[in-house]
Formats: sequence, C-alpha cells, structure tokens
Amino acid sequence: MGFKCGLIGLPNAGKSTIFNALTNLNVEASAYPFCTIDPHFGIVPLEDERLNQVHRIIGSKKKSLTSLEFVDIAGLVQGASKGEGLGNQFLSHIGQVDALAHIVRCFEDPNIAHPNKSLDPVRDAKIVTVELILKDIEIVEKRLSKLHTASKCGDSQSKKITDDLEPVLHHLYSENEARNIVLNENQKQLVREMNLLTAKPVIFIANVDEFHLKGSLLVKALSDYADSVKASFVPFSGKIQAEIAELDQNEQIAFLQAMDLDETGFPKIVKVGYDILHLITFFTANENDAHAWTIPEGTHVQEAAGKVHTDFEKGFIKAEVIKYDNLIKYGSIKSLHDLGLIDIHGKDYIVQDGDLIFFHVKI
Repeated sequence: MGFKCGLIGLPNAGKSTIFNALTNLNVEASAYPFCTIDPHFGIVPLEDERLNQVHRIIGSKKKSLTSLEFVDIAGLVQGASKGEGLGNQFLSHIGQVDALAHIVRCFEDPNIAHPNKSLDPVRDAKIVTVELILKDIEIVEKRLSKLHTASKCGDSQSKKITDDLEPVLHHLYSENEARNIVLNENQKQLVREMNLLTAKPVIFIANVDEFHLKGSLLVKALSDYADSVKASFVPFSGKIQAEIAELDQNEQIAFLQAMDLDETGFPKIVKVGYDILHLITFFTANENDAHAWTIPEGTHVQEAAGKVHTDFEKGFIKAEVIKYDNLIKYGSIKSLHDLGLIDIHGKDYIVQDGDLIFFHVKI
C-alpha cells in the first residue's frame, strides 16, 4: 500500500465526483448535501514506468504494483466539532487516514446547491480547517485535564508532559494547525499519540470546471491560501477527470489532447502525496514477480526487507542493490555484475528511491 488519503470538504464540493474520477468505482454523487454518509473506500494501483522496465529486464512472469487508498468522507459543515451535520462520525473517519485531500469548490453551477449560498473558496476552506482545529483543541484539553489531575497527586512526569502540551494548545487557540507548529521531539511524539487531525499533511484540491482548467481568480485565491498555511495545492476538474476515467487508454490520450492537457490529474495528486508524506518506492524482482514497494524516506534496508515479508527482516543477512539508472543504462543483471555495479550492503544501508534490491536472508 502506498498511503491512505481521505477526501474532505464541505457538502457538494465535489468529493464523490473526484473520488469516482480517481477510483472509477462510481459511487453516488448528488446535487444535495450529505449524499455521502458512510465513507467509501477505493484502492487504486499506481502505475510506475520504472516497474515496467524492471519487469521487462528481469523477465518476470508478472508485476505487482503498489497502491493508494482513497476514502470519500462525508461533507463537513460548520459546527461539526460540536456535532452538527455528521459531526464526530465525520471527524473519526479523518483520524484513520495518512493525509487529507481537501476538496474546495471553485466552480459556479446553479443546479448544485452550496451550503453557504455563495462561492468563496478561501472561506469554505477555512470553515473545514477551523472545525478540525476545534476538534484538536478538544482532544488536547481532555489530555491536559487528566495530566493536571495527575500532577496534583505528585506525578512529576505529568508536569513535564503538561509543559510540552500547553504550547500546542495555545497554538491551536490561535487557529493555527498542528502541522505548522515547531515542535521538539517529545512534543512530536505527543502529537502522534493523540493523532491530531490538523497534524496530518494536506493537499488542497481546487475543483474547477472545464472553462478554468488553466486557472481563475478563485483558483488563485485558494492557491495563495494554501501557501499561507504551508499546504500543497493541485487544481483538478472532477467532472472532466471522471469522464476521462471511463475511457480506454487510447481514448484518454485523444481526450487529453483535445483539452490541451498533458496528463490526467491523478499522477499529480499521487506525486504531491508522496512528497508531503516523504515516501519512496523500491523494487524487488525474480523470474516470477517484479514488485513495487512503498516505504518512508530514511528506511534502513533491513526494515525494507520486512515490508516484503516479516521473516526477511528477522533473517536479514545482506542486500544486493542496483541503482535504477544503471539498470536502464546497461540493460541486464549480467552486465551489471561484470561491471561491478551491484552493491552489497548490510542492515544500516538507507534505501533510495528506485533501488532494485535482492535480499539475502536466513529463514
């Protein structure tokens, strides 16, 4: 699995349409609020040309792609942190994902109701953001209340934790998201333990119509807001991308050319997702299977072996590592052996993006 991305936003921002475009599952999309109540899940294989080349050069019988899971979460409304709309049910679903794709409506359509009666992408983005902040405040306040009680009973450790948490709470009180706080290691651990919603990386997706694929004042305003809160930004037309998703590959290419687009929006979202979560891909291959694996940057090769199989991590001896560029340049494992371009590494080697790894293990 690559990563799990939750689609959030106000009702009728286009979450289900974009979910359909990304996953091609055709869940219900409606012009009325709260069409989505229970979350929908879709796992999307991630095509990677590098895996195609590994598969070809090694001569594997099949290839196994890594994947990305999307979760279409019900629309949030103002007051959700206090139970409005689907309230806590919505917020609990957010806690289960790695990153958030915040869908913001940047198109006019009189046939699709807007919960706030007018179109203002920055205002709409802030409504959702504030509700997440309010929920985080509630989480931190509850934790601090317990810590204060323990401190009064003489628990010195609770006092230390309180001192670390109070700056986080004050930051949230100022309507700032947890991911933008400068934290020490103890604070980072506490934020992870509490699974604060605003600590999750965010991609703002401007849902545009076919006439504003190259941008608009609304898109520019949302892009500037994303920059101001240190979030990533991707413009995306849910309607057009949903239409593209229903075409075969040749038809997709023709459609994109007609719309003067170089690719579907999906690869951009995946690339941004990998960047904000600091993920990389490595490959394994044999005569049976060429396989792509997703891991965090900075992963040691022994840990990467555990991604393939837990027994590989336990019995790890060494790893033969081939750089992807060398594999493409010389075109065969034999040539790389002859040239001394297959590196042998122990457990402390840090896996790099694109590495082809052959694990030696004791089972």
